[in-house]
Amino acid sequence: MNQIKPKISIVIPAYNSEKTIKYAIESVLKQTLNDFELIIINDGSTDSTLEVISQFKDPRIKVFSFENAGGNVSRNRGLERATAEFVSFLDADDIWTSDKLESQLHALKENPQAAVAYSWTDYIDEQGKLLFSGTHITANGNVYEQLIVSNFLENGSNPLISREALVQLDGFDEDLTAAQDWDMWLRLAQNFDFIAVPRVQILYRISANSLSTNLARQEKASLQVLSKVCLTNTHNLNHLKNKSLTNLYKYLTCKALQQPFNRQKGLAAAKFLWKYIFYDSSRFNHTNLILRLSLKIALIVILPCTFSTALLALMKTNN
Repeated sequence: MNQIKPKISIVIPAYNSEKTIKYAIESVLKQTLNDFELIIINDGSTDSTLEVISQFKDPRIKVFSFENAGGNVSRNRGLERATAEFVSFLDADDIWTSDKLESQLHALKENPQAAVAYSWTDYIDEQGKLLFSGTHITANGNVYEQLIVSNFLENGSNPLISREALVQLDGFDEDLTAAQDWDMWLRLAQNFDFIAVPRVQILYRISANSLSTNLARQEKASLQVLSKVCLTNTHNLNHLKNKSLTNLYKYLTCKALQQPFNRQKGLAAAKFLWKYIFYDSSRFNHTNLILRLSLKIALIVILPCTFSTALLALMKTNN
């Protein structure tokens, strides 16, 4: 007798996620659509991640453990074990709203020409408090060129995707050290339609331990993705490439200027800001933004961390 397949396979790659994976799993178990399997890929965790997972006694949860190989490999391992028609990936430190899966599945059923449904993202801190809203962009159909300019899906915890489409594209690029979600969404957008669910359904957690080395890795990988797009496309995409680079360096500048502040991140922000100005053809329309970012960089680079943090917090309060 054939086993009935679930409607959705959810894949959570987990590496040393003891502090947050409980909340990620709970957000899955609270979904209004409950016909799913939850595949957790333990990527060689050395903390108590597995102990936290073992506290959940839900038969829909399947745990597989491997030696550490990185997020791309873990997502592909989860995809290999997925049995449902649709797949969604959730990072172990992010959270979904309770209607995320149901509304995205409904969108795909109502729009059978689409292979990807996505929602809006807001950003939370380590304690789960709202920090700021995402871009909240709504684009449907062929979104390829718009996605080259900006990764408006914003993160890897967002879309619900046809498993067949993911398999057809051979999953995530395991050679990329970052930006693997953007690369995947671009390859999907080149071949399939997207459909938006214009509601905040992904809460993306910002960790305080982001280092400038990670930002350098993000820059390198993003440039690799953009280069691959231009090389494999028969159309001239130079007009989109400059817009994409402008958005990339604006993003990296702002990312480097998130707390905790230190001189190393300040210097990285200065480098990214210069590149943002270089590629931004409308830079003269953004003078106020550039001046604000430059002032923030100067304070972070010149002052001790505690002083710059206190001063910038005061300036933000007064504004």
